[in-house]
Amino acid sequence: METRTLFITRSDLERLQELLNQQRAKPGGGDYLAKLQGELDKAEVVDPKAIPAEVVTMRSTVELTDLDTGGVEVYELVFPDEADPTKKKISVLAPIGTAVLGYRMGDEFEWKVPAGVRRLRVTKVLYQPEAAGDWDL
Repeated sequence: METRTLFITRSDLERLQELLNQQRAKPGGGDYLAKLQGELDKAEVVDPKAIPAEVVTMRSTVELTDLDTGGVEVYELVFPDEADPTKKKISVLAPIGTAVLGYRMGDEFEWKVPAGVRRLRVTKVLYQPEAAGDWDL
């Protein structure tokens, strides 16, 4: 799989860094925090008004296709306190949530999850707050 540039808005980066600092103060969870920090460290920071509409940002709704099974899943990427699996709201701290942040429509990626390694493609970005002009989310 080819390496792509990950994009993140400055406001998402600031909130996520604050979240990471809070989570580090709690016991356990070092592995997933390190993975999210690694993603943030390699991301290109973009002004919210300049981020391309096909990039997955916080609170985006995204369609993912499993490259092994062909299955399609739709998730909204949210902060941990908003996560609700029954409503397909996935935390950025969940393995797939961390993985999809910053990728563009069409990007493919592999990510280790508790059940093994998933190979996914960002099929569609159904909603992105920045593209919709929703700056206060």
